[in-house]
Amino acid sequence: MEEKTLLRRIKQGDTAALEQVIEESSTYIASIVRQIIGTSMTMQDVEEVTADVFFALWQQAEQVKPGHLKGYLGAIARHKALNKLRELGQTVELEEDVLLPEEQQPDRLYTEKEQKTMVEAALMEMGQPDREIFLRHYYYCQSVAEIGKRMGMNLSTVKSRLSRGRKKLKKQLLEGGFSL
Repeated sequence: MEEKTLLRRIKQGDTAALEQVIEESSTYIASIVRQIIGTSMTMQDVEEVTADVFFALWQQAEQVKPGHLKGYLGAIARHKALNKLRELGQTVELEEDVLLPEEQQPDRLYTEKEQKTMVEAALMEMGQPDREIFLRHYYYCQSVAEIGKRMGMNLSTVKSRLSRGRKKLKKQLLEGGFSL
């Protein structure tokens, strides 16, 4: 049965629709719960938390949008598992890289900033028209043909200047300690 129909039926109080969601999602929910609680709890605790997830769905079905059921169940499972750990006086240690999205991790931000600085320095060392060709191609996404036409150069000249620019940039990044 389609998720939209299941949710509508659950919202109307149809226990058969809830049973179908339980049948289809129990393994998924239990795996999330086990992953969070690890060996800290018994199988009975896992089953209890899993049941709490489906009870929450039954009570809050109005809040679930079609197409988001799996995500909703997963979020509730994580929340309920963490609550159970707290209830038992246990905690889960989260590492910094779990708390921050990968693109916001300090070491990654620093590395990206350093790479950007090195790329900018390499571009500034390129003479004209090499720098303009490189920027037109990689920054403004212009084709080799378009660059040649706008700058009055033939295609082979544009290609060789781009190749020379890439080699120079690669050399500077490698000398700066970055692996490509």
